[in-house]
Amino acid sequence: MEKRLTVEEYFGEPETTNPRELVWGILREPPAPGFEHQTIVTHLGSLLDRHARRLGIGAVVVSPIDVVLDEKRKLVVQPDVVFISKPRLSTVVVGNRVRGAPDLVVEVFSPGCAWRDRDVKLRWYSRYGVQEYWLVDPIGHEITVVALRSRSHRRRSIYAAGEAVRSRVLPALNLPVSRVFE
Repeated sequence: MEKRLTVEEYFGEPETTNPRELVWGILREPPAPGFEHQTIVTHLGSLLDRHARRLGIGAVVVSPIDVVLDEKRKLVVQPDVVFISKPRLSTVVVGNRVRGAPDLVVEVFSPGCAWRDRDVKLRWYSRYGVQEYWLVDPIGHEITVVALRSRSHRRRSIYAAGEAVRSRVLPALNLPVSRVFE
């Protein structure tokens, strides 16, 4: 039988860099991502961080970072990359924890987990107020940007080599897809 935890019990566990999530109170610990996955996360996080710092528009953090989407329902996720806009930092980052929806969430597909990112996490991010969700496909060298206005209205754009990612959350961003996969 799986042990159910509250969010505070989850945070009371020993600190780890292993990937973990709390899903409806059940601790989920998938295997660590592979080298290619982490290379893309590091590189993309660096590119977005440089952009955000240069313009002074917010903060970018890479995994592992706990994001509490729903404290009552015990839902804590660890997206690969998050961006929180400057005006929202003081309300979303509370007590050195992310408690609420980031403006932008990025997930890089891993073998066996892409379905979870495309379906389950898309629904969670939409439900809890993430404005934009990027799905990065290391095999197809594509980035899908999903504008999450509401559960019923999602705009999806797919960017491939030779194109630059367009973002509603980061409108001044000019990010060629090929740079992400260098």
